[in-house]
Amino acid sequence: MKLRFVIPLLVLAMSSSMAAELPAASRAEIDTLLNRLGSSGCHFNRNGNWYNSIEAKAHLTSKLNYLVDKKKVDGTEQFIALAASTSSVSGKDYLVRCGTAQPVTSNAWLRSELQSVRSKQTPAK
Repeated sequence: MKLRFVIPLLVLAMSSSMAAELPAASRAEIDTLLNRLGSSGCHFNRNGNWYNSIEAKAHLTSKLNYLVDKKKVDGTEQFIALAASTSSVSGKDYLVRCGTAQPVTSNAWLRSELQSVRSKQTPAK
């Protein structure tokens, strides 16, 4: 078994014992990220195949629901790391391609969107 497959499995196993219920604020952030992805019109690559944004949202929602059911995720960043960045089957990074731009990892795309979501929630001083 290659090391790149073992490490995510170890992280998942270690985090499963530490995870609690998904807080409402994290669930809201994740839902916002999934909705942004679903309505983005971007394409999503997993395991070498491109899918539309609606299919991408459905896939990641399924992975989220699994992790929530098993109490293996307790925050937005953890969801991105465990479910939305790499394939649990192949270990390959997921990619997002919007328009004619070069593809970026879904990790980078989702973290950028999360930063945008959080910056809009911070009240102006």
